[in-house]
Amino acid sequence: MAQGRTDVVFPSGDTLCAAWLRRPTPPAGGEGRVPIIVLGHGLGCTREMGLDRYASRFAEAGFATLAFDYRHFGASGGVPRQVPDIERQLDDWAAAIAYTRTVHSVDPHRIALWGTSLGGGHVIKVAARDRRVAAVVSQCPVTDGSSSVRALGPHSGLKVAPAILRDQAAAICRTAPVTVKLVGPPGSAALLTTPDAEPGYRALVPASAPIADEVAARIGLHIGRYRPGRAAIKVRCPILFCVCDHDTVAPVGPTLRAMRQAPYGEMRRYPVGHFDIFHGEAFERAVADQIRFLRRHLMPAGAPAGATEEAPAAEEAPVPAR
Repeated sequence: MAQGRTDVVFPSGDTLCAAWLRRPTPPAGGEGRVPIIVLGHGLGCTREMGLDRYASRFAEAGFATLAFDYRHFGASGGVPRQVPDIERQLDDWAAAIAYTRTVHSVDPHRIALWGTSLGGGHVIKVAARDRRVAAVVSQCPVTDGSSSVRALGPHSGLKVAPAILRDQAAAICRTAPVTVKLVGPPGSAALLTTPDAEPGYRALVPASAPIADEVAARIGLHIGRYRPGRAAIKVRCPILFCVCDHDTVAPVGPTLRAMRQAPYGEMRRYPVGHFDIFHGEAFERAVADQIRFLRRHLMPAGAPAGATEEAPAAEEAPVPAR
């Protein structure tokens, strides 16, 4: 049901973000507008690292999709390179949403956000700010950055601390960034060093397009203060939290608290780790759950944006804010 993938760009700040746009096959007669899902990745990752796996399934299910790279990463503009900046990434999400509202045949009232890892935290913040968003999928999200920092462990923390301080000074002086490895074995000088982090990350990197696995170290100073889960109470559209029970990168506890605060929160749980949800049975279960959720809240075309259906009281059904 999906058509081919098209390379597009959209403006964000003083440069352009690169994205892949997919459209579903038009209905008979070619009339009618379709809902669209905007997809963004996590810390240091690009769209080549599994986003199109989800986007192609969504397009087959009848949704348009836009999978984009943040500024300073992948095919997007922005210098210096490999600099993750939380506020700039949130602005990139806003710019991606603005772009989708100009895409021919897309319904601007049926825009959903899909984010994973750090992107899973971003979509909570973005939906809290933009009340026109119709639905959100937050997959294995970083909802409390301090818990992810604690997961780094003291040995790795001590090893990356000097680079973090030097890079923060470089940011102030506007000199070249000081980078640090994004992933590494336990106890190494990297930002993600849990036992499954390095093999999980490497499994997402396509052999045909190697991805730089280092980032400006300053993010290590800022991530601990980032708590997007606190914005869940302000999200007024349906939001599906896809939780990996064995997640060592984005610990589960803060995400469960965020889900319970979301007025229209739903949850699905999977007995896997942070990166496993991109592969095999875990991927198949997750993408099927997400398609059901998105169809329920974005289709049919006549349904108002954000409309919900009744569901029996259960842990995985919508939970009222407390």
